[in-house]
Amino acid sequence: MKTKIFCVLAAASLLLAGCDDLLDKDPRDTFLNNKAFWSNENQVEGYSNAFYGFYGSASSFYFNSLNDDQVNPSFDNWTYTTVPNKSGVWSGMFTNIRQINYMLDGLKISTLPNATKARYEAIGRLNRAWEYYQLVQMYGDVQWEDHVIDNLESEEVYGPRTDRDLVMDKVLEDLNFAIANIPSNTSDKTEWSKEFAEAMKSDVCLYEGTFCKYRTLAENGKAPDLTRANRYLQACVDASESLRTSGKFTLNVWTPDAKGKIYTIYNSLDLSSNDEVIFYNNYEKDVKMHGLCDFTSSSTTQRGITKDAVDAFLFKDGRPLATTTLNTNDKAQLDAQGHYSIAHLLQNKDKRLSLLIDPIICFKNHGWIRNEPSPDGPLPAEMTSSTGYTIYKYDNPQLELYYRTNTNTNYTDIPLFWYAVVLLNEAEAKAELGTITQTDLDNTVNLLQTRAELPALTLTPAADPANNMGVSNLIWEIRRTRRCELMCDLDYRYWDLLRWHQLDKLDSNVHPNINRGANVSGVADQTGLTVDGNYLVGTTATRTFLPKYYSYPIPSNDLTLNQNPGMKQNIGW
Repeated sequence: MKTKIFCVLAAASLLLAGCDDLLDKDPRDTFLNNKAFWSNENQVEGYSNAFYGFYGSASSFYFNSLNDDQVNPSFDNWTYTTVPNKSGVWSGMFTNIRQINYMLDGLKISTLPNATKARYEAIGRLNRAWEYYQLVQMYGDVQWEDHVIDNLESEEVYGPRTDRDLVMDKVLEDLNFAIANIPSNTSDKTEWSKEFAEAMKSDVCLYEGTFCKYRTLAENGKAPDLTRANRYLQACVDASESLRTSGKFTLNVWTPDAKGKIYTIYNSLDLSSNDEVIFYNNYEKDVKMHGLCDFTSSSTTQRGITKDAVDAFLFKDGRPLATTTLNTNDKAQLDAQGHYSIAHLLQNKDKRLSLLIDPIICFKNHGWIRNEPSPDGPLPAEMTSSTGYTIYKYDNPQLELYYRTNTNTNYTDIPLFWYAVVLLNEAEAKAELGTITQTDLDNTVNLLQTRAELPALTLTPAADPANNMGVSNLIWEIRRTRRCELMCDLDYRYWDLLRWHQLDKLDSNVHPNINRGANVSGVADQTGLTVDGNYLVGTTATRTFLPKYYSYPIPSNDLTLNQNPGMKQNIGW
């Protein structure tokens, strides 16, 4: 593992240096961008290894809190509220695409065997699909580039934005090529594989299918297209079923160890042989590390879980807050140690909630040290959270204190594509297509429900009064399962709300529970706290939804440089 990490880091350096060289008028460009370079498999592999850096890291978990699941104590507003002059996201992704296209162009003149060239072309196209998918999510129409544009005076440089639907069709073509030409590989889940490509296709096609079903002309610039939506939803089903029926992946069983601790894919020291994981980011002690454990176990005030999120978890009778027959008391109760406990609530709820948050609420003037020591001692500092609910799922007490409690010293592995998401994708796509059966539910979301110690979902679940999305009871429950399963993970919640055309749910003026936290009515000393009714207020700042937030604004500098009539600003900006 360490050897591979060093190779990827070295490859990243080569790629960054190489692309600069390719753009320079330096004699070195004749070395990199010529037939000899692209005909040397070791050099092509080293170049393509740098693409691993395009994917998520530990910072993709917990820290993306522009959603209704968390409250950032320093407040999260929309990514952009005014048009920026420039954007590193916009320019950075086009830089990545240019780097990929250098390899794709180079392979056309390569003398490598055709099968080898096809594999590297597939790797390039897989990564180009990923970059364009993210660009389209954020910006909508973007220029499609499938080759390197060397002539800066070319009309292509100053061409119009390509219709986002056409771009996504190209993305699907790239993904299908990748699936057909990258070999299967489950022995090293940090490498490119057919399974990785299928998992990406499952995610991408679910997004595109639902986005096209729920979009509006006024707010997205395009009316719903059910034919297109169904085509992509079926493509999601195809990719998801291929992974599910392959027999290569299974859900982990949440079994306590000798100390009663449950380890999941989120806090594992080694995901290499984990049957739930499809692709992951490997971290190694003293080599490549992160700070996710530290930020969720230290004195830094956490981006706490919201009341809205806690209320979303079903009770163990399979019913929501409004209709459960179990005790719904969420009032924190003083325990024998003088801490405020919600253990009574957690024992009645979806097991995922007790793996997500601690049984003790802690907040300003009422800190708490998580009572799971490292091998060399207890945690040194009290935790607090903006909402009282602290996030437990990423911490690992197997780490020595130094490696657990310092920024960028943690080395738990990070999942990027995993089986639970594929099951959620398949169930949602089939429900949206109207083809889902009870067998489908049992093969997908009910496996997750069983693991969460909940009754199985049926095709006709009872209505939840909290359903405010205008969808069927079944789709509402599948969306609930997705939210609870993937809470704080990879910014899924934000992009789910966007593709469902529900981004208005992030307006905290209309939905105040997304800024509220634990029930502190039993807390005697509320000095310095802001409380609304019985509930702790995570932030007094508010966030107002505007329809323009369905897309990011095009940076003004790019509009100034490109005066093509087809290069116009997004709606509302």
